[in-house]
Amino acid sequence: MQAPGPGTVVIWSDLACPWAHVAVARLHRVRDELGLTDSVVLDHRVFPLELVNGQPTPRSTLDAEIPVAGTLEPGAGWQLWQGGESAYPVTTLLAMEAVQAAKEQSLAASEALDRSLRFALFAQSRCISLRNVILDAAGEAGVIDVDALADALDHGRARRRVMDDFEEAGGGTVQGSPHLFLPDGTDVHNPGIEMHWEGEKGKGFPVVDSDQPDVYVDLLRAAAVSRS
Repeated sequence: MQAPGPGTVVIWSDLACPWAHVAVARLHRVRDELGLTDSVVLDHRVFPLELVNGQPTPRSTLDAEIPVAGTLEPGAGWQLWQGGESAYPVTTLLAMEAVQAAKEQSLAASEALDRSLRFALFAQSRCISLRNVILDAAGEAGVIDVDALADALDHGRARRRVMDDFEEAGGGTVQGSPHLFLPDGTDVHNPGIEMHWEGEKGKGFPVVDSDQPDVYVDLLRAAAVSRS
């Protein structure tokens, strides 16, 4: 896998992954705290768990993960699913395609849409499988040309990117969601977090053995140095 360009952090993830929600929130928060917003950009890549696993991510798994992940980064925005059963998002492919399509406008637009969609799902219990919800989230991000995004979605201009990412991720370098790659060749899966499951997924629950959020300071500074 080619290393990202200077000042770029590549993050492979699934939009419905609570651990990725933690990682993205920490990247944004720490980047702001370090004053690196103009020096480091995030390039979101697709690790589509539903394609990797051949099924939607079970709600029982997410319901077990969310209370645990939420304690690590409460400010990211969390709640257990509050919508009806029929409104629960069984796919995130179109939403992740939209994040890729927003790159036609800029990486900043893609970043903003990614964050808005994660907040819509995890903090607001909105069904991000739906085109109208995706476009509403784009409008709420405040920096996206929603009409241009809708045109890109309706013509499928970023669909190939989703499948290309899926195929590339299958090569073994990407370990899961989230996995970060830096310009200096550093890569880390689920930064700072060591965890294990008690019992089977869907029946048991995750246990965080250690959490070192300060790792994001080092990661973002390393990405910024590569640009200088």
